[in-house]
Amino acid sequence: MHPKDISILDYTYELPNDRIAKYPLAERDQSKLLVYKNGNIAEDTYINLDHHLPEKSFLVFNNTKVVAARLLFQKPTGGVIEVFCLEPHEQYPDITSAMLTKEKVWWKCMVGGAGKWKHGMILQKLVDDVTLEATIIERSPETFTIELKWNKPDLSFAEVLHKAGAIPLPPYLHRDAEEADKERYQTVYAKEEGSVAAPTGGLHFTNRLFEKLKAKNITSSFVTLHVGAGTFKPVKVDKMEDHEMHAEFIDVELTFIEQLINNLDNPVVAVGTTSLRTIESLYWIGVKIRNKNWEIRNEEVAVQQWDPYEIEVNLSPKESLQALADWMKENAMQRLITKTQIIIAPGYELKVAKGLVTNFHQPQSTLLLLVAAVVGKSWRSIYNHAMQHDFRFLSYGDGSLIWKS
Repeated sequence: MHPKDISILDYTYELPNDRIAKYPLAERDQSKLLVYKNGNIAEDTYINLDHHLPEKSFLVFNNTKVVAARLLFQKPTGGVIEVFCLEPHEQYPDITSAMLTKEKVWWKCMVGGAGKWKHGMILQKLVDDVTLEATIIERSPETFTIELKWNKPDLSFAEVLHKAGAIPLPPYLHRDAEEADKERYQTVYAKEEGSVAAPTGGLHFTNRLFEKLKAKNITSSFVTLHVGAGTFKPVKVDKMEDHEMHAEFIDVELTFIEQLINNLDNPVVAVGTTSLRTIESLYWIGVKIRNKNWEIRNEEVAVQQWDPYEIEVNLSPKESLQALADWMKENAMQRLITKTQIIIAPGYELKVAKGLVTNFHQPQSTLLLLVAAVVGKSWRSIYNHAMQHDFRFLSYGDGSLIWKS
């Protein structure tokens, strides 16, 4: 079956509200771990993850950092307008450049209470000695382009958000962010600012767990995919053909691609769905480059939603990734920055990854489709087991190590 023909109603399960973890455990690596391999299910905790990974496994992590993307502006009349910063305007080449911009920036945002924001009105927010102003530049059906301007020219936009914004917790937690969320809704290795949601598959990792992995000769490496609000976008159509997958920025160094090529004979395990989407996208970028005989512009390598199902391909992972590495060297690129809209759903065959570390996802979501692409119809028995054995669900919940069927 082509993923376009999938009915999202076939990927649902009952998720009671009391099974959604509203808060994380006191210790990250004490979360429960479900291990699925060859039809068998076992239970453990994250601190023992090394017991379930072969020696020389290659783990890929997403080192994006969640930004304080929620800005609350109070009108002189007392009403509150929320500006939720999604991604930079097209004038910026990538999220990092936009985050480092000073004095003013244009950002695509969702606006809560937009009806109260009259044309020409400038909103103001004062935090410490920073005055932040917001002006609507353009309105579109789903988002607004907002100019954000501040009075301290030495501060970058990232620094202004850190001062003025709040961490955007997932909407299904039904609570406001608290002080502890500033640390706990980040991975311990978060580095590159730009996400509006955490790569939650990595929230369970601690420095002591990394030490155990290293002692077993398991290699860890990092990519960057900046998670957009689209990760929470519900599938509102019956057939997936009518669902538009969200696009997200990926930022990958040439040294990582070379490291990945050298580890293709070892078990490659993606930590989190975003890491999986990134390394699988790299394969398809390499295919595009080979198909065009290396005569391809940077803006043409972005991965579109249905590319993996419609591009003719007969390349091994090594051939494809080597084509990408060679093209980057030929163009004197040390980093690849592009967008991916890839949808990994049943019918997709993993090209690079052999396993995935991930949390338990919402019913009828594209993330659940991704899990089903990895393990096939066994996704249902995995989720039934988790439900019957008191696993905690979603972002702050427990997780799993699932191996490709």
